[in-house]
Amino acid sequence: MTDPVVGRLTFTGVIGREPSTEELASVVSHYLMRLPEEVAQSSGYHVLEGVEELLLSLCRNGFLLGITTRAVEAAAHIKLARAGLNRFFSFGGYGSDSADRGELTRKAIDRAGVILGSPLDPPRVLVLGDTPKDVAAAHSANAIAVGVASGHYGEVEREAGADYVLGSLTEELPGIGEAAP
Repeated sequence: MTDPVVGRLTFTGVIGREPSTEELASVVSHYLMRLPEEVAQSSGYHVLEGVEELLLSLCRNGFLLGITTRAVEAAAHIKLARAGLNRFFSFGGYGSDSADRGELTRKAIDRAGVILGSPLDPPRVLVLGDTPKDVAAAHSANAIAVGVASGHYGEVEREAGADYVLGSLTEELPGIGEAAP
């Protein structure tokens, strides 16, 4: 679920009714004001092995990198900042764009095209994710789904129909010579 959906459901569960637009805006605003402290103090925050090296390598080789996340844009940047990863991502698709993961991925691909000055060909775009829903979102956007079996789901990405499955982010990305930068 995206941050706005979680906020709406939480409000409804606690208050017993749907929030007004003003009330939901207040929930999201208060969440964002509290989030930096929560992220900074989180003992569960960790970066997967190989992430920084992979991102550095891709950037040095001229690949434009984006992020697709269920978080609203500000929350995504707050979460990335703790590990110093914001610098790698020049565009994205965020939970503030849509509640649909496929739509978030399509928006991210469209934004990359704006940066590059021409639309990208989605079947040449690699989308990495560590859940079956990430694989489905990539396919919904007609992109190449690369499942990373380092998350909670393990090898289930293969069963979810990923075009490629990596055991970790330390493995070489598939078709990197064919993917559009």
